[in-house]
Amino acid sequence: MVSCNPFAPAISDDEGENTTLGDQRTVEGVFQNFRYAYLFKDTLTYGRLLAPEFTFIYRNYDAGIDNSWGRDQDMIATAGLFQASQNLELVWNDIVLTTGDSVLQDISRGFNLSITFSPTDIVRLQGRVNLRIRRNLPTEPWIITRWRDESNY
Repeated sequence: MVSCNPFAPAISDDEGENTTLGDQRTVEGVFQNFRYAYLFKDTLTYGRLLAPEFTFIYRNYDAGIDNSWGRDQDMIATAGLFQASQNLELVWNDIVLTTGDSVLQDISRGFNLSITFSPTDIVRLQGRVNLRIRRNLPTEPWIITRWRDESNY
């Protein structure tokens, strides 16, 4: 007989799907925690990823200009997304480009994001982020200082 606790079921039945927090002292841990924050709509984990001077930059294609906002506005927008959606599925694709050193890196990476607002309202996005991450010492966790959305939707 296999032992199982019905009051503590597995978070996910998908083998290989990482649903635990990563070590933010590694670049992959940053992306793992980002995914975790979206999967579990965890604003605390998401907030730990962002530097106090964080800037989000996106292109307004209709106006032909770049717009940006800071950490506080991003936290409000992300919390709104987390509350408005029933489910978020974020998949990070291969890293396209990495430049930098042990305390500052620019990383360009593709992603797929599915946002379920209701069973009949599901938005699927593909895009690319260009993140700048930093830390003061190689032993400290990475934090995101700039997120440039390079998607064109």
